[in-house]
Amino acid sequence: MNFKRLVVIFLVVILTCSGLTLYAFKYSGEYEIDVPAVNDIANSLANGWVKLEDNQLPGLNYKMDYVVLDNKNQFLIATRKGLNNDLGSAIRNRDIILDIKLEDEVLGKLIVYNDSKTQWIAFRNRILVYTYLLIIFPAVICLLYFAYIDRKIILPFRKLQIFARHVAEGNLDMPLEMDEGNLFGAFTESFDLMREEINNSRARESLANQSKKELVASLSHDIKTPVASIKAVTELMHIKTPDESQRRQLEIINSKADQIDTLITNMFNASLEELQELKVVSSEHTSDIFYDLIKAADYNNLTEIARIPQCIFLGDLLRLTQVIDNIISNSYKYAGTSIYVSSVIKGKHLEIAFKDYGKGVSEEEKPLLFNKYFRAKNSKGQNGTGLGLYISKYMMEKMEGDIYCENSQDGFTMVLKLLIP
Repeated sequence: MNFKRLVVIFLVVILTCSGLTLYAFKYSGEYEIDVPAVNDIANSLANGWVKLEDNQLPGLNYKMDYVVLDNKNQFLIATRKGLNNDLGSAIRNRDIILDIKLEDEVLGKLIVYNDSKTQWIAFRNRILVYTYLLIIFPAVICLLYFAYIDRKIILPFRKLQIFARHVAEGNLDMPLEMDEGNLFGAFTESFDLMREEINNSRARESLANQSKKELVASLSHDIKTPVASIKAVTELMHIKTPDESQRRQLEIINSKADQIDTLITNMFNASLEELQELKVVSSEHTSDIFYDLIKAADYNNLTEIARIPQCIFLGDLLRLTQVIDNIISNSYKYAGTSIYVSSVIKGKHLEIAFKDYGKGVSEEEKPLLFNKYFRAKNSKGQNGTGLGLYISKYMMEKMEGDIYCENSQDGFTMVLKLLIP
């Protein structure tokens, strides 16, 4: 609806209301008496005084109501019932009182009924009716106009608001409905085209990310094979070589191969996890198994294990091996000290603490230590990807346990929490 049409509708409403108002107030408010008609009635009554009958009263064509009294002010006859039939009532109603004379003889009195009160009531009722019309008519016009505004303007924007919320929530499969005659058709269509483009971009991005993850997982898996061959050849040469210097060099090669294998394993596991292929299957085990797991991961033989309480815990031995390998490897890499392993049962959990005597990490970095790709300041100059603790956290939570760290005055502690069924 354009501006000119709105102006025309507004003028029509104003003129209609003005016309109704003028028509309602055209009543003058004064009650005028037809004096000749009253005199004619009085003369006719005087001439026919002897025989007065209801259906033959004079002046009925003047449409005036009146009452006739005798010369003793007693009621004789009236044009209709309900009129003032005594002088007192007539005076209070401000009726016209006239003597009926015949040759200077007063025969009686003529009381012409004052109808101004009835006319005023009728006028007042008419004013009320037109007042209601003047209120209702513009109100109906306004309601219809607001309904039009709501349907043509407010409703499309409300749909646009709901559409925007769906887009913000990531629901890009719900199109933006457009009705015929929508004033904002091109505007809303642009938003729907934007939704489709975002949805297509997200699909392309998801496909690209999936391809990257599959490529990393495939390459990581393929690289592990030659690394394993290098380790096997190195171990064989270490056994057969009698020279102590060459044996130490072979040990260094083997250690570096272990580091490469660890990094590749972390990358591979991270890719598998994002591909939802990293499986963690928990089962019941005795706590004695930790002695073997820790010894197998302690390649520097600097770990001291305190007594581990006897209990049954839930866990995946393969994943626990990877977690413990990562903790001990990090401790040797960043602290370079011996490791003290202690354990305690707290409630429904068995807690295994790995304490080294290095500087640890700052309190600001502690909450970030288990984030993907995060590396603390003390890792400068050290190889690593920042995935080891992130993967360890993921595995422990899958085993219904947890992993956390603590700083102390004389070192740094990494704690494993395992559920006791």
